[in-house]
Amino acid sequence: MTAWSLAQIALALGMLLLAAVPLGRYMARVYEGQPTVLGRLLGPLERLVYRAGGIDPTRESDWKGYTLAMLAFHLVGFAAVYLLQRLQGLLPLNPDGLGAVEPTSAFDTAVSFMTNTNWQGYGGETTMSHLTQMLGLTVQNFASAAAGMAILVALIRGLTRRTSHEIGNFWVDLVRSAVYVLLPLSIVLALVLVSQGTVQTFRGHATATLLEATRGADGTPIAEQRIAVGPAASQIAIKQLGTNGGGFFNANASHPFENPTPLSNLLQTTAILLIAAALCLTFGHMVRDRRQGWALLAAMLVVLVPAILVATSIEQRGNPVLATLGVDQAPTNLQPGGNMEGKEQRFGIASSTLWASFTTAASNGSVNSMHDSFTPLGGLVPLVLIQLGEVIFGGVGSGLYGMLVFVVIAVFAAGLMVGRTPEYLGKKIGPFEMKMAALAILAMPVAVLVGTAVAVVVSAGQAGILNPGPHGFSEVLYAFSSAGNNNGSAFAGLGANTPFYNLALGVAMLIGRFLVAVPVLALAGSLAGKKLAAASAGTLPTHTPMFVGWLVAVVIIVGGLTFFPALALGPIVEHLMFR
Repeated sequence: MTAWSLAQIALALGMLLLAAVPLGRYMARVYEGQPTVLGRLLGPLERLVYRAGGIDPTRESDWKGYTLAMLAFHLVGFAAVYLLQRLQGLLPLNPDGLGAVEPTSAFDTAVSFMTNTNWQGYGGETTMSHLTQMLGLTVQNFASAAAGMAILVALIRGLTRRTSHEIGNFWVDLVRSAVYVLLPLSIVLALVLVSQGTVQTFRGHATATLLEATRGADGTPIAEQRIAVGPAASQIAIKQLGTNGGGFFNANASHPFENPTPLSNLLQTTAILLIAAALCLTFGHMVRDRRQGWALLAAMLVVLVPAILVATSIEQRGNPVLATLGVDQAPTNLQPGGNMEGKEQRFGIASSTLWASFTTAASNGSVNSMHDSFTPLGGLVPLVLIQLGEVIFGGVGSGLYGMLVFVVIAVFAAGLMVGRTPEYLGKKIGPFEMKMAALAILAMPVAVLVGTAVAVVVSAGQAGILNPGPHGFSEVLYAFSSAGNNNGSAFAGLGANTPFYNLALGVAMLIGRFLVAVPVLALAGSLAGKKLAAASAGTLPTHTPMFVGWLVAVVIIVGGLTFFPALALGPIVEHLMFR
């Protein structure tokens, strides 16, 4: 690994941690209703939303009421995005005259953006009108991210409240997340991206005259090229900050209109993990023990940093098949070296593997290189990061509440080993809490493994596999891992925009989102009703390096034992075939 690669990785991680500290403190004040620097400016907007929606911000609910409000909100979002796609041919802001989206694709996309997955089986610039991109997809980028943050805040209240039946007001948590956190950050990032050359316009496609005319597949002369443009910067900012990931253009962040410069690449890379990292510190502030937040952040970094280094090192070694042919793949002043297939020349290997690790550690899913073109072990890294449950940072809100579920399992297992009732932050972990944690942990693997198994044996699933052997299996496994974990990135090489995959992946997304979120809210309600147990000499400290190591082990063991057989059939055996 080159010194320049290490410098790029260190710069991105350093920027992330420096920005996360003040943002974490700020978000804690937002959720606790304390005055903030943006309170005077954005307070009127918050109150306007309450009045328009008939919301009483002082009224709280138990976990069942909170859950019903959350589900109703998502249902309305799904219906709105589905109808926009089906009716876009009749609606304004459609300068290129794009027609209605096919029904199963519209279903898949509506589920995808509602669940913060942003899986895309279509090319954005050739399928979605400007109105659908803005009013449907961009709005859902805000809404789904804010909903995940709201669920996390409800769980934190469950850990901090004593003998209470209430865990907050979903609508208040949702509005505060969108108004005070997502909106201002997105405005700032969008303006910076525009300054770098990211497009932002209501115009239709531009036309360029080719220097040398050519012919199409049918022999038709072609003298001009259509260049898609649109309101991209405003969508890209929230897609990264909200760990959404869906691209305005089909090539996503490898497209020069989405990601024009090295600076825009660095800022977008950092934005992917910014809020998720800061929420760990928000957690520490809200539970009145900052060490707890730092412990969770440390556990995430312990997994992420080695993953980045491994992926970068493997890709910089190059393709082993080319090495046997005597091809020089060493980095020099004249060539970048390594495996550059599927990677942007503008960014190189380190920025590509860094982005791939960040986007799959988070439930982001945007890409600035094609993961399908990574070497087998290089592609294994982002796949494993997804399969760990999107808790190594994960989605905004959803990643941390997923990690807290692992914390519950970790303290329970530790309690069993020492013969003591498990506790976390003074709350005893009983049978009900473990049932909810187990349901949240098991739902995703079932969706991923069952979906993959069905896809590789039925003819409709096999028809979409464009590559033979273990690589084709890896593409299917990656697709269902991405959908079931609400990531949204794709290995590519899979023809997934078919009725079978649109419906199957849509179901996996629903399971990955709601069969985790609902048990988490039930867990929050149960914990809120418990008394606070006094700490004693036998209480397991959950802020120490030893607990961080134990938590990481639990996350890796659960993920490894669940998916290792499937990984052995895909990227691992493909790597062995190269030797």
